[in-house]
Amino acid sequence: MEMQFSLEGLCCPVCASKIEAGIQHLAGVRTASVDFTAQKLFLETGDDAHDEAHAMEIIARADSIVKQHEPDIVMTRIDGRALEPATETVPGTNRGKIIDYVRFGIGVVLFITGMAVHFSGSLELAVFLAAYVLIGGEVLLRAAKNIARGQVFDENFLMSIATIGAFAIGQYPEGVAVMLFYQVGEAFQDHAVNRSRRSITALMDIRPDYVNLKRGETIVKAAPGDAKVGDIMVVKPGEKVPLDGVVIEGRSALDTSALTGESLPRDVEAGSAVLSGSINTSGLLSIEVSKVFGESTVSKILDLVQNAGSKKAPIENFITKFARYYTPAVVAMALILAIVPPLLIPGASFSAWINRALVFLVVSCPCALVISIPLSFFGGIGGASRQGILVKGGNYLDALTHVDTVVFDKTGTLTRGVFTVSRIVPAEHYTTEDLLFYAAYAESNSNHPIALSIQRAYGKAVDGQRITGHEEIAGWGIRVTVDGKRVLAGNSRLLDAEHIPYLAQGTGSIVYLAIEGAYAGCLIISDEPKKDAAQTIRSLKVRGVKNTVMLTGDTRAVGEKIAGELGVDRVYTELLPHQKVEQLELLEKEKTSAGSLVFVGDGINDAPVLARSDIGIAMGGLGSDAAIEAADMVIMTDEPSKIITAIDIAKRTRSIVNQNIVFALGVKGIILILGALGIATMWAAVFGDVGVAVIAICNATRALKVKK
Repeated sequence: MEMQFSLEGLCCPVCASKIEAGIQHLAGVRTASVDFTAQKLFLETGDDAHDEAHAMEIIARADSIVKQHEPDIVMTRIDGRALEPATETVPGTNRGKIIDYVRFGIGVVLFITGMAVHFSGSLELAVFLAAYVLIGGEVLLRAAKNIARGQVFDENFLMSIATIGAFAIGQYPEGVAVMLFYQVGEAFQDHAVNRSRRSITALMDIRPDYVNLKRGETIVKAAPGDAKVGDIMVVKPGEKVPLDGVVIEGRSALDTSALTGESLPRDVEAGSAVLSGSINTSGLLSIEVSKVFGESTVSKILDLVQNAGSKKAPIENFITKFARYYTPAVVAMALILAIVPPLLIPGASFSAWINRALVFLVVSCPCALVISIPLSFFGGIGGASRQGILVKGGNYLDALTHVDTVVFDKTGTLTRGVFTVSRIVPAEHYTTEDLLFYAAYAESNSNHPIALSIQRAYGKAVDGQRITGHEEIAGWGIRVTVDGKRVLAGNSRLLDAEHIPYLAQGTGSIVYLAIEGAYAGCLIISDEPKKDAAQTIRSLKVRGVKNTVMLTGDTRAVGEKIAGELGVDRVYTELLPHQKVEQLELLEKEKTSAGSLVFVGDGINDAPVLARSDIGIAMGGLGSDAAIEAADMVIMTDEPSKIITAIDIAKRTRSIVNQNIVFALGVKGIILILGALGIATMWAAVFGDVGVAVIAICNATRALKVKK
């Protein structure tokens, strides 16, 4: 059983990692992942938690772990694919905030007074102590509660110990100042995180607010979830299309940029399929609903992007583990620094070395890394979605930074997949009309693009009563009886298997026909590469991809011709679906251990290969449930060049992540060294904590911005 929960009020990234670790160790839990950025918990129970009662017990224990770390979090189960809007503000919350602001303001006034007026003795202690309690009382309270629950090494504890230590050695102004600037820094940090969350939410602002349903002669405004398949909805100019459907009346142009990243409007008229999330730019449209909201394109896109944080990149998991050991290690070093040097160095005072140790404590919080790295990946995924690229997790985005081999399907991926009958070559005793007739009847029950091209060329209705004994032979062709005559239509392997001699043709996708066991001729079907396919292959090589490969079930002549035109390194032809998987496994053995193998296909037909590759990318997957389910990434247009965009976004995101790691650890390391030498002050330590975190978060938001 897979479940999702919103964690409203989750504001501590370290706590988020502890919650995740605690829930993962619960009996009956297979996997658990906390997405700090989206404030969500993803929970999957094992086979032993098969009934609802056991699942509810696990949920209750998970909630207790959440409350143990963050008592103010409201954990709510999310039902359905789409997230509901956030709950309204609880009455009295604003009043509580006003009281907090007033208390904080009084504390600041007392601090300024203590700094401006030189009090002496106990009066000085009283003024600064009052300011300290008013400014940092909630930090002390949270630290005490967490210690009571066994949660020691968090930022509240570190800041409390550091500032109390400052008071203990008589540094009253410094103790209050550190708490003041810590609180101000935390406010800036929370603002930066919330702003980033809002920016990502705004990027995916494609959720419809309502749907105008036609009820008789009246128009009723309803929630999108209330609409049913077959309902008629009316979309006015400037409104979003709330649900997938088919236009039954009206003409207009739709802005699909939020779905595909394409700025050029798409013209629609009666009979045109339209997708939810598009914006009607001009005419009035009447649309028949084809999918309920939970199955609509906009709902699936929102679900994919918002839930991408559940699949974390390796660097995210590393930082989470690193943070668990980093803080206790720094605290241990601070303790050694406070005690050992005064005992070993003649004339050294405990107060001076304790002050240095306090610098260690203040700077040790790893929030800058724990917040900024998930934010970077979440931003990269959000930015990719605006370019029409859906990435199902940070792990797949990160894997794109070291692609070694890219394997392509041919039809519909590198080629347009729009086939036409370019030539008909009849054998003796047959005409082109005869050949087209038998081919059209043989292919009349198939939806394959080649079969559809033959039916279009025939251009007449097929009388199904003239057909008997239809049999499809996977990977070869069709055996059927038409007007009492046995007809074979397929590739050369079909005729070889039947031991029927034929005249082989050189180029194009070829459908050979045999009637009553004798060769009757062939139809040559042409397809052409997509306009950006060759440039995509060249760009992949520029970006360090070592091998580009094409796998196709088409003939050797056709496969090699297309591969030569595009510049693909290798091509394997005449492959059945299971042979594609076998070939992919051989290619995987050739790649470097650190490299990724990418397979790019057109959806359901390539599902086994998509699942077997390191990264499966579905092409032309707009609105395709099969493509979305099978692939790790979905390119919502049919442009191969979007692969280059995805790789560039991935590399830029990883670059931002690396910048934050180097910056945060570098600054903290410098301050730790200077603090140990007695050069860095507590003020520098506060900057090393909250200041570095704010800068890293602001840098992470750059991942949202993707150049077209």
